[in-house]
Amino acid sequence: MAKGFDTIESTIEAFRNGEFIVVLDSQDRENEGDLIIAAEDVTTEKMAFMVRYTSGLICAPITSQLAAGLALPQMVVDNEDPNRTAYTISIDSNDES
Repeated sequence: MAKGFDTIESTIEAFRNGEFIVVLDSQDRENEGDLIIAAEDVTTEKMAFMVRYTSGLICAPITSQLAAGLALPQMVVDNEDPNRTAYTISIDSNDES
């Protein structure tokens, strides 16, 4: 294990406790870290933290059925990215329901 990294067990425990975790991908992919938290644990303060201290791009995984139901088309129709990242168009909402 690389110096400075937590164990998988402690990371799972942090996630269960509603804390942020950072997941790194391969140097051969995007070579980046993603700040992850369960949606049920997101608060206004935690969302503000993500916006302020990351790129500000907040992603939420959804099924293709939900995307269709919300009329969210793919951002790029013919995705040529080797990782095939499937982003929909960006949205913003102040609807608290």
